[in-house]
Amino acid sequence: MSGAHRLRGEIAIVGIAELAEPAGDRSPAGFMAEAARAAILDAGVRKDQIDGLFTTTPYYYAPSLTFAEYFGLTPRYSDSTVIGGCSFEAYLGHAAAAITAGLCDYALIAYGSTQRTDRGALMSGSEWLEYERPYGMLHPISPIGLIANRHMHEFGTTPEQFAQVAVAAREWSARNPRAPHRDRVLTVDDVLGSPMISTPVHRLDCCLVTDGAAALVVTSAERARDLPNDPVYVLGAGEAADHRNITGMPDLTTTRARDSARRAYEMAGLGPDDIDVAEVYDAFTMSLLVLLEDLGFCAKGEGGAFVESGAIRPGGALPLNTNGGGLSFVHPGMLGAFLLTEAVQQLRGSAGDRQVAGARTALAHGMGFTLGGHASVVLGGADAL
Repeated sequence: MSGAHRLRGEIAIVGIAELAEPAGDRSPAGFMAEAARAAILDAGVRKDQIDGLFTTTPYYYAPSLTFAEYFGLTPRYSDSTVIGGCSFEAYLGHAAAAITAGLCDYALIAYGSTQRTDRGALMSGSEWLEYERPYGMLHPISPIGLIANRHMHEFGTTPEQFAQVAVAAREWSARNPRAPHRDRVLTVDDVLGSPMISTPVHRLDCCLVTDGAAALVVTSAERARDLPNDPVYVLGAGEAADHRNITGMPDLTTTRARDSARRAYEMAGLGPDDIDVAEVYDAFTMSLLVLLEDLGFCAKGEGGAFVESGAIRPGGALPLNTNGGGLSFVHPGMLGAFLLTEAVQQLRGSAGDRQVAGARTALAHGMGFTLGGHASVVLGGADAL
């Protein structure tokens, strides 16, 4: 590709694993280790070949050190950057730079959480948000309520339109044999009739609280050719951030996802219309609707009409969160790694009943905290290079 970015297509995801099940008596590190072991096996490499480690979890102060000790790794390159649930999309960009620079050969990206077993103890984080908590703000529900109210005020978006996002997620999860509520149909009235958490956020506008672990193995495109799975190439990656507290968000209806996505699209040489399947962080129906606009799938202010049209439901114009996402499949505190594992399954053609026919390209977009951190990744198979 003439004029292509030097990192485009230089690394590939060669192994994946995800555990969306109760942790039982497993620790977060133990849960993560189980996923890591399965991803390494899927990749067809040896554990002692893993020399790059990219991991974070709210359970440990130094997660890369804790996990390296637990799992028996001696990485020569480590990264525990924390920008919320989008950290794992960011890690792919970081791994591309590190592998291309020769700083590591085989990178492991891993996450594990026992949040549901722990009754959501870490759901709201451990730090004191001094500009919000004294005024009754409950992270992250209250900030999402502010975002939703502003979007409704500026663009006429309705609670019914937000609810359509949850309905679509449940329809996708009905095709996922591991989803917890796949046999329960969800309607707009169900969402609006569920308890109000922070106006206009209803309980069913919110993601699940689950346990879970996921891992990916990444290496150079050259090494990937000798491994058993068809490589899934990183075509583009981008990051952006601007706030930690909702009081620091410059515009409640526009996020830096537009910047991270633009950078990823430019590196990939593609645009929103070229994306066959999208896996976008859906902690809340409201945040997902805003992200759809900022990622370029519809114009600013048109997210409500876009989801109401059925565009994100099975058979719609944009196959979105095809495993049910955080709203109807899994959300163990941080969702980003699961967006990547689902995107890889779609591009491998191994997603079963939820498979999007002919999927060649995928966008995985993670967000961190209350829409403050963003990382976007464009993935593709060999025919998308």
